Amino acid sequence: MSLCLKSGKILFLNRGENIMNKSVEQKIGNIALVVENYDDAIDFYTKKLQFELIEDTDLGGGKRWVQISPPNSTGTNLLLAQASNDEQLKSVGHQAGGRVFLFLQTNDFWRDYEFMQAQGVEFTEEPRVEEYGTVVVFKDLYGTKWDLLQLNQK
Repeated sequence: MSLCLKSGKILFLNRGENIMNKSVEQKIGNIALVVENYDDAIDFYTKKLQFELIEDTDLGGGKRWVQISPPNSTGTNLLLAQASNDEQLKSVGHQAGGRVFLFLQTNDFWRDYEFMQAQGVEFTEEPRVEEYGTVVVFKDLYGTKWDLLQLNQK
């Protein structure tokens, strides 16, 4: 028998019993994005991508709890994590090994694409129409690759 804490309740599970059968409610609240500098990253995301600064709390010792989110988003936030050693600094801009790391979904691709172009955001290709929607790859201030994506209506 094992025990699991769920929403303040203790659940006892028999060996082999799957917790997924217990109506577990989970979500990914934050995705950490390693950055070189908190303020530079906040400036880029809030001005060039129109993200909202959700929280910026000083934790002492040079660390901060910085959450940003696309406008009107109710999903996962980005947690900006400033690199604190050489290993972390090497990962800035390369957290996905050269692949697209994050997907910014929009309800108006061309509005956002044109705004981002006007802000000087670097695009690595021309927009393209795929089976699933309209997409273009762009880079943030550190070279992290993103998709700007408008999915087709189903």
